[in-house]
Amino acid sequence: MSQPNMVIGMHLGNGYGSQPGAWRMPWVDPRNYASFDAKVRHAQAAERGKLHFVFLPDGPGHVGDIENEAPHFNLDVMLTLAAVARGTGRIGLVATGSTTFNEPYNLARQFKALDIMSHGRAGWNAVTSSGEDVAANYGRRLPSSPERYGRAHEAIQLVQALWGSWGQDAWVHDQASGQFAKGKRIAPVNLGGKFVASRGPLYIPPSEQGQPVIFHAGGSPNALELAGRFASVVIGVAFTIDDARAQRAAFRDAAARAGRHPDEIKFVAGLMTTIAGDRRSALDRRIALTERTFPDRLAYLQQMLGVRLDPARLDQPLSPDQLAAARPSPRDPRSAHALNIAREGWSLRDILAHGVIDYHPVIVGPAVEAADHMQEWFESGAVDGFWVSPDIYDDGIDAFVDGVIPILQERGLFHEDYAGSTLRDHLGVPAQYGVDHRLR
Repeated sequence: MSQPNMVIGMHLGNGYGSQPGAWRMPWVDPRNYASFDAKVRHAQAAERGKLHFVFLPDGPGHVGDIENEAPHFNLDVMLTLAAVARGTGRIGLVATGSTTFNEPYNLARQFKALDIMSHGRAGWNAVTSSGEDVAANYGRRLPSSPERYGRAHEAIQLVQALWGSWGQDAWVHDQASGQFAKGKRIAPVNLGGKFVASRGPLYIPPSEQGQPVIFHAGGSPNALELAGRFASVVIGVAFTIDDARAQRAAFRDAAARAGRHPDEIKFVAGLMTTIAGDRRSALDRRIALTERTFPDRLAYLQQMLGVRLDPARLDQPLSPDQLAAARPSPRDPRSAHALNIAREGWSLRDILAHGVIDYHPVIVGPAVEAADHMQEWFESGAVDGFWVSPDIYDDGIDAFVDGVIPILQERGLFHEDYAGSTLRDHLGVPAQYGVDHRLR
């Protein structure tokens, strides 16, 4: 049997990159936040590398440090992917859509229309909202976790029922006979539960893949059960191989409990990249991008290591006494890695530039280091793949595509070309139309 290939997706956020200073780099157009053309270019770069999908997270509420940074998310994920769909031909298009503050009928219509527009390349990252700032934008308070996930279970089932309410063979469009569709094959769903309901039907025919692929991003026990029932891909957060392996096993077990085969769910971990010719060049690039945040990050690094760190000594490494006293915080899984970097003798500035406080593992250095990291995690059974967040989209995607992808291909870990034309083809996801009747 041939060796399985890892799944790789690309994160596309605000048009600049994963790092706060990306918008200020001289080769970056500072207007990219409002440029759909920029998003199309970035997706085209990812498609050139044969990546499986681009992933657009969403959080309609969090603005952040608007005085100094762009918001983290796109203007609108669906409009963005509509533009990307017209500018690409193969890469999958995945966006977040919250089940907490969106009605299932709207979600069903938007994502299936995107699936039609892209000829079967759409994926829905079905999640619950978790911030009071988001709830406030809808004039509501955030529901409890059981309520959010109870609604999510109902909403996903209802969306899938609506997707299947237009029969697969219903669209005739026969000009000679005058029959547009088989009316009896387009029927209301008439489904309702405690939280959501819809009469239906949805007036959109199936796409080339039938209906969008379900993704999920979350790691709580409630998220585990939701993903186990519905998701084909889980977007995860893990900082060690052991943690990733445990998470992957838990999601696979959840799928089996729901009546699905464990291989039907793929665990894809986050990875942030700054690819350069050597470690020093990559660190200098990260410093240019993030140095403004170092005072706050140094304070947090101090908590992670359990020793006092002097802001006036950013260009000095930890002293032997500090290294002897340092202990990784048991409350932060990033701490052990931060201490290992410190023990290599890097200055405080360089330790922070290694991304030890970022929200995913970070590769800062040559492309081979990213490939080695990905290979180790993949071959250890910790992940089925990665979703990659480059530091700066304008050249960071190209650096990954031109540097890392060829190494993975040479090692037989990543495909040379797409397996088909749809997202289900790319991911090896089984065909499904409407609800999954196997679910327990």
